[in-house]
Amino acid sequence: MRMIHLIKGDIVFQIKYGFYFLYVVFTVLYAFVLVILPETWQETVASIMIYSDPAAMGLFFMGAIILFEKSQRVLNSLAVSPIHISEYILSKIISLALISEIVAMILAVISHHQNLIMVFIGTLLSSFIFSLLGLIVSTKIHSLNQFILWTVPVEILCFVPPLASIFIENQYLMVYPMTHCLSLINGKSQNDLLSILIVVIMLVCLWKIAVYMTKKMWKSVGGVHL
Repeated sequence: MRMIHLIKGDIVFQIKYGFYFLYVVFTVLYAFVLVILPETWQETVASIMIYSDPAAMGLFFMGAIILFEKSQRVLNSLAVSPIHISEYILSKIISLALISEIVAMILAVISHHQNLIMVFIGTLLSSFIFSLLGLIVSTKIHSLNQFILWTVPVEILCFVPPLASIFIENQYLMVYPMTHCLSLINGKSQNDLLSILIVVIMLVCLWKIAVYMTKKMWKSVGGVHL
């Protein structure tokens, strides 16, 4: 029950501060671009759009959320509350994944994607990964400029190899976990179960790091709940 209230609270926050409005605008723009493209391009372009924006939105929005909570001393209250770190993290990545999935599925339908189930799974896993990366980075920063600077190498690592894999056939690129995220969304994975397994392993590792970093952040403001 507490988990539901936390997710609801995060969704209300996101609506209040324009997250949903922003993605209504983006979705309309993306949909317009897809409609005017040749049909043979639509699925690939939609997959790139989904991976590089709605799926990746957690990387950027998580920083804004954590910075807001730091500036408003929300973390001080959470750190001494009964809320556990795992609940805190889950509520944020689930609420952000909801926006990602809504936008992703709309774009997938418009582009006549052949495998909507894989789009859903790929977007979900990618959203969780990007949100955890955003959380990990934001636990160490104290300003928007710092966050932007710290996310540059993360963006390079997360975007360059996967996007390159669309245009370059290279076995080494296919070993990279984030390439499997895009392959699932694109419906071009050679083995869906193997791709999901690789991404899940990465997700578990990032989860452990995120819990550790959040624990340190909460300790710094006066409390911690595992």
